[in-house]
Amino acid sequence: MERASLPETETDDRDPGAVTPPPGANGHPPRMGAMDPGRVEHRDTTPFVERTPMASPFPPIADYGFLSDCHTGALVAPDGTVEWLCPPRFDAPSVFAAILDRSAGGFRLGPSAMGVPAGRRYEPGTMILETTWATSTGWLIVRDALVIGPWRERTMGTSTAHTRPPTDYEAHHVLVRTIQCIHGQAQIELLCEPMFDYGRNPATWAAVENDPYALDATDGTRTLRLMSDLNMGVEGGMVRARHRLEKGETRFCALSWSRLLDGPRTAEQATQALQSTSEYWRGWIADGKFPDHRWRGHLERSALTLKGLTYAPTGALVAAPTTSLPETPGGTRNWDYRFTWMRDATFTLWGLHSLGLNWEADDFIQFVADLGRDEDGALQIMYGIGGERTLEESTLDHLTGYEGARPVRIGNDAYHQRQNDVFGAVLDSLWLHAKEYGHNSARLWPVIHDQVEQAIASWQLPDQGIWEARSEPKHYVSSKLMCWVALDRGARLAGRRGKEDLADRWRLVANQIHAEICEKGVDDRGVFTQAYGTNALDASNLLIPLVRFLPHDDERVRNTVLAIADELTENGLVLRYRVGETDDGVGGEEGTFLICSFWLVSALLEIGERKRGRQLCERLLSHSSSLDLYAEELDAATGRHLGNFPQAFTHLALINAVMHVIRDEELNPLATST
Repeated sequence: MERASLPETETDDRDPGAVTPPPGANGHPPRMGAMDPGRVEHRDTTPFVERTPMASPFPPIADYGFLSDCHTGALVAPDGTVEWLCPPRFDAPSVFAAILDRSAGGFRLGPSAMGVPAGRRYEPGTMILETTWATSTGWLIVRDALVIGPWRERTMGTSTAHTRPPTDYEAHHVLVRTIQCIHGQAQIELLCEPMFDYGRNPATWAAVENDPYALDATDGTRTLRLMSDLNMGVEGGMVRARHRLEKGETRFCALSWSRLLDGPRTAEQATQALQSTSEYWRGWIADGKFPDHRWRGHLERSALTLKGLTYAPTGALVAAPTTSLPETPGGTRNWDYRFTWMRDATFTLWGLHSLGLNWEADDFIQFVADLGRDEDGALQIMYGIGGERTLEESTLDHLTGYEGARPVRIGNDAYHQRQNDVFGAVLDSLWLHAKEYGHNSARLWPVIHDQVEQAIASWQLPDQGIWEARSEPKHYVSSKLMCWVALDRGARLAGRRGKEDLADRWRLVANQIHAEICEKGVDDRGVFTQAYGTNALDASNLLIPLVRFLPHDDERVRNTVLAIADELTENGLVLRYRVGETDDGVGGEEGTFLICSFWLVSALLEIGERKRGRQLCERLLSHSSSLDLYAEELDAATGRHLGNFPQAFTHLALINAVMHVIRDEELNPLATST
């Protein structure tokens, strides 16, 4: 799935592919915090944390923490710098983008002259990030959250983005950070340097009238308000504060982009804002149905992450909160994932319903029903989180990119591709929804009818496939498979509505597609191939047993699953396809795809390879980040996370695979070694 240059560099002999930053002022190593001094003309050094020189000034992708208020998200580096934030919604231009360029803005609260914390975790059951610091003189705890609090009444006539029924809680559009000394004392610092519009425009700061503890930052178009009980000073485009924190003392800072630019004014109010946020998340997770199992923690964190990737006003699920984190170190496979893909629909419904999170599943279905369609009634493959249909792609050539990976892209040109699998993804999700609720609402029937008819019109045509290749269209087996799903589920839904003639007509086409796939999509070994006329393998064919195209004991299913497990893997982890065998129009290498490896877990269990499936699942869970988050890809040799982060598709596949293992253990309690 698809989802500028660095300053002159030296190659690190320890890693031929690594990049060492240019020398800083006076020949000393540059500071490795949120900004690169070589890119900032108004000062010689950056005040962000001095670190021991490393191969890269960027933290590993897996080391970031993810915050969300279900409107936007933030990524927090281990040193306490917010390196990615796009208010007021996920796809807005960034105000902090140090994750893509060390001079593109950051926001740090933490101990002075330290970059490595003693520990980090989420407060259990929440999206509140807690970082513990052990300095030479004391211990500190920093708590970060995008605040969600009780619903606030709106002024008459004020517009709202909500098309879904709001809950009792709502995003307050403010990032709150507290820092507490629990032992000894420690010198702390606050550093805030917004760079608006993806690092293009530095901030101009101004005092707030009658408020000595607040400062406004603007680029002339947008305004942020920074509030703190620390004494703040302005240095060009940056605000700084220093303070010696004593045992038992708590200080705070907050950054607001709300309409009123409001937020906490005291440490007590900031603590209360964090408490209301905690109550929201713990109340939400309590509505789920999580098994009493050793992997419950992974399920809960994945569920919280998926909720955090949901845009609450519409119910859309964003694929990831970031853009252009590379699929290959230093490579060009860098895509903007801050949109919602129709393909995710099926996996979203599978995952949410399996955990009893039916409200979110229904919100997503209603979002699908709201979407604008083409003249022929077809849905696009992807949309903006507000339902936007045009997602023009462009590049940000002024940014260096993460570890020099360019181009940095915003928008995604895949929105106008032909991908015939979208019809089956939507119909399968609507069928799952109908099974859960007993019916679909009347307004969904036109969506059902039109997607089935479009599958009939399209299934014999080549397309770009599930992986959104930018090469010539092909007759991908997985696309045909999902067209069969569209006809099969459509016929079932029509039968439920008493439309038997229509159901019979659709079943006939489904049978025709089924027969052609079995005739043209299988090689001489009895293995399903990537496309007609090739022997190349494709991990998307792991869906064949999962969507019930053939019985799990069919020899072709078993052959396909084992061929992918044995031949389409690196160190036991699954590739989408071999880039040397498939011209996807992009070039370069890529890592193993985590979603494909989780699919393999489920597929192995389906064909009776229980031990192998469980072992793979255990291995994949061991590759999570320290905060139990996942990117899109994994370097099979090093375990390094690659691609946008955190990735919804991966967490959805994790839920489905883990639940598959748990159900298998319940059904076969004595067969754990087979």
